[in-house]
Amino acid sequence: MTKKLFAVVTLMLAGFTMAGLVQAQAEEKAATLKIEKPWTRVTPPGAKVAAGFVTITNTGSEADRLVGATASLSKHVEVHEMSMKDGVMRMQEVADGIEIAPGATVVLKPGGYHMMFMELSASPKVGEPVKGTLKFAKAGELPVVFAVAPLGAKSINGGGKMTDSQKKDEMDHGSHHMKH
Repeated sequence: MTKKLFAVVTLMLAGFTMAGLVQAQAEEKAATLKIEKPWTRVTPPGAKVAAGFVTITNTGSEADRLVGATASLSKHVEVHEMSMKDGVMRMQEVADGIEIAPGATVVLKPGGYHMMFMELSASPKVGEPVKGTLKFAKAGELPVVFAVAPLGAKSINGGGKMTDSQKKDEMDHGSHHMKH
């Protein structure tokens, strides 16, 4: 009986130790990613999508990838990239995410990499932060709170308002349904 009890206790302790090591490794990987200034902005009336932005710095020794996200006001979130091709601005989903190399900083911002909050259940409002997560290939899910900037803002500080042409593009972009 004593040997069985000893074996059971040993197995339980080994299980707790392994679970603790896995948790510690996940926390260590998350600790190597510095998340700064997550934000979104107010959308035009009737918009079904919103954009999310953030700065991510990898202070670790291994690359990681931003592979997805969540936002409390959308059904799902996609990672997108804007690029210029033949004089036309194009947007597409980045299917395998965005790599954040060791020592690198990646800025998701208007006109570049960004997150698309799809199928909004509510519109972002200034003063009402949006809870969500960033999903990484190695670090897992990290909680974030997106601050909300005014409509047309180019940064969380609201500086550098968009031109009328950019606002029109934003309105067009914000009101259509994305198909991939």
